[in-house]
Amino acid sequence: MQLGVEISLYPLNEQYVSYIQAFIDRLNSDVKLFVSTTHTSTLISGDYDHVMQVLQREMKRTYEETKQAVFVCKFLNSSHMGLKP
Repeated sequence: MQLGVEISLYPLNEQYVSYIQAFIDRLNSDVKLFVSTTHTSTLISGDYDHVMQVLQREMKRTYEETKQAVFVCKFLNSSHMGLKP
């Protein structure tokens, strides 16, 4: 099953831009994910289990680095939506 996730990150830290960019860079480094970033969110798609593993790892890392952050996510079963894997 393919999963699409639209995610926005709001680090509650003065250096918020660097934390957002680092999070996006880590997502982009995963060759199994399709990642598309806009001004307000990032769309991630790929195999359901892999996407969830990556998000679990990267969200935890972001919390550890920023100490406090807000993630706003929308999850969509994209198997039949024509989104890139």
